[in-house]
Amino acid sequence: MTAGDLDRYFTFLRHVLVNAAASRPGDESLDYATAMSEAMRLARATHDAGRKIIFIGNGGSAAIASHMATDYSKNGGLRAMAMNDGATLTCLSNDLGYENVFAKQIEMHANEGDLLIAISSSGRSESITKAVGTAREKGGAVITLSGFAPGNPLRALGDLNFYVASDQYGYVEIAHLAICHAILDFSCGLVPPVLS
Repeated sequence: MTAGDLDRYFTFLRHVLVNAAASRPGDESLDYATAMSEAMRLARATHDAGRKIIFIGNGGSAAIASHMATDYSKNGGLRAMAMNDGATLTCLSNDLGYENVFAKQIEMHANEGDLLIAISSSGRSESITKAVGTAREKGGAVITLSGFAPGNPLRALGDLNFYVASDQYGYVEIAHLAICHAILDFSCGLVPPVLS
């Protein structure tokens, strides 16, 4: 690796972060800043209505889900949880198939008015897309974060959809974490510093 390689890596990371696409249902394009503002309002409104924010994801996205549920609760004062307890996941996958591990938990624990934040790098994880369907049946709102192919199924399922145009897990996962953090940080009143 050279300094030039490292510079290109971080330059591309910045590119995917600032060029993430946002949309509403029906592939209606949405200004990125407007989408972030709407996500902030939706998260706050969910909490203020006595409801909760539920984060789900597999693998690296599960780690993002846990991290964000903790930060939204502790730092943002927003009622949030992640549905990725190991015993629950192995029980449900053993008994019902892995594709149902989040949908079943949402069926059991979600309430009307909850907000599901569904994270999948590929946007093709059946466990995530099925969970979105169950959240809809329960009367919940949905924000999705996906990457890889622009036509991935998850990208069409949310009230707000954030898409990162990369087919590399590292870039997509870092961008998803940064998007979730930005929603929280700005809702907590962060003023980004000016670089000199």
